[in-house]
Amino acid sequence: MADQDAQSSVGFEPPVLSVLRWDEPPEGPVLVLLDQTRLPAEEVELVCTDVPALVRAIQTLAVRGAPLLGIAGGYGVALAAARGFDVAEAAGLLEGARPTAVNLGYGVRRVAAAYWAAAGKGEGDEAAAAAALAEARALHREDAQASRRMAEYGEALLEELLPGRAYQLLTHCNTGALVSGGEGTAFAVALRVHRQGRLRRLWVDETRPLLQGARLTAYEASRNGLAYSLLTDNAAGSLFAAGEVDAVLIGADRIAADGSVANKVGSYPLAVLARYHHVPFIVVAPTTTVDLETPDGTSIIVEQRSGQEVTELTSPRGVSAGGGGGIVVAPLGAPAYNPAFDVTPPELITAIVTEEGVISPVTGVGLAELCARSSQVTIS
Repeated sequence: MADQDAQSSVGFEPPVLSVLRWDEPPEGPVLVLLDQTRLPAEEVELVCTDVPALVRAIQTLAVRGAPLLGIAGGYGVALAAARGFDVAEAAGLLEGARPTAVNLGYGVRRVAAAYWAAAGKGEGDEAAAAAALAEARALHREDAQASRRMAEYGEALLEELLPGRAYQLLTHCNTGALVSGGEGTAFAVALRVHRQGRLRRLWVDETRPLLQGARLTAYEASRNGLAYSLLTDNAAGSLFAAGEVDAVLIGADRIAADGSVANKVGSYPLAVLARYHHVPFIVVAPTTTVDLETPDGTSIIVEQRSGQEVTELTSPRGVSAGGGGGIVVAPLGAPAYNPAFDVTPPELITAIVTEEGVISPVTGVGLAELCARSSQVTIS
């Protein structure tokens, strides 16, 4: 749920964006999601009555983004408990739905632990289900609070690195309210800068092949009144060369113990461009995204998605204009390489911004020290 306490610099305040909510209609509890595969064409809610439906929503990217996946996973466990399904089986299905985003497993395990703790006290199924729901709601609130703090730390870092100026920021994929219990991670920083009247331009990578930047970040930038421009991913280099990028802000799906960052594929090339052009490359992510049990970037499991996402184009509604599976843009049977993420090594990262503070330079020691101050670090 997007936090709407702050007013934008032009007095524009969009309505609250309801991304995920728990509901209890007469027929039983449900988890209601904003179907992100239908954006920006239409805002349609998807109702999940059981865990398999939620798993499908996660795998089809109807709900996505590392922090929100953790929240969704937590509510999924609560949903299974409330409806009397096998909680252990539900937790296993949810945790395996997507392998790279570490928050998903964190949210599932945390809420499942609350459920089992209550069940172990002999309080009964209803009390255990209530404990699971309370923990999922606590996770949701904490993520919203983390989002606010990251935005504050991120704005302060930009001022330190680029004092006394308005910024041209480049971002990749989608990191706003659509991925968070609050206003997001990297996008929340840009939004705060905008509200301070110091955002000249937000450059939005379209983010092929599923266009999360074009469909989702541009949607959020527009509804919040930001000055933004959409660009093809392969046009970013020309912007750097022209001196039109002051800093890069991205999110993260997993941060390894050495500070390597897995994020939407296309992030690593931006880091290389930023280093060559002496532009700050900043990762904004909550500590729930840190996995100290993953030692380095080579140990991060990168999700490989269907080649059809590359060889076919889909409309914003998730189907082709002709009503089939997609508009074919490659020869029939063409093989495709389609990793969902790539990994950026710590030496290319200027700073990692978390709700507990900023790490710069990015080192394993610095990351471990910061995480020791947080009760929310993720253990696989």
